[in-house]
Amino acid sequence: QVQLVESGGGLVQAGGSLRLSCAASVRISSNYFMGWFRQAPEKEREFVATIRWSSGSTTYADSVKGRFTVSRDNAKNTVYLQMTSLKPEDTAVYYCAADPSIHPSYYWARRASEYDYWGQGTQVTVSE
Repeated sequence: QVQLVESGGGLVQAGGSLRLSCAASVRISSNYFMGWFRQAPEKEREFVATIRWSSGSTTYADSVKGRFTVSRDNAKNTVYLQMTSLKPEDTAVYYCAADPSIHPSYYWARRASEYDYWGQGTQVTVSE
């Protein structure tokens, strides 16, 4: 079992920045994907970004590409989501998640169903 604790959510003005953190209760193995998802009211949970733990390589949803950056700290077993140029449409509950599965080297985990462990979520609200 992996416990994920999220922090950093809050209220920010449009155009501002916010950094989310997700700390894992155990040491994250190199095969993990650590992902970020978000869910707005009356909308489906959507993929935001993920990081391949072994290499630190990342991929992003088109809606946030160029504005959001995901990174990791191996020593702290922590993943971050740096959000800049925030828009009101970024308002949602943000979740971090862990996918411990071993995937082919070319594979990117972008589906929520692939992640086994989830944080409780943190609210991000972007005002006009």
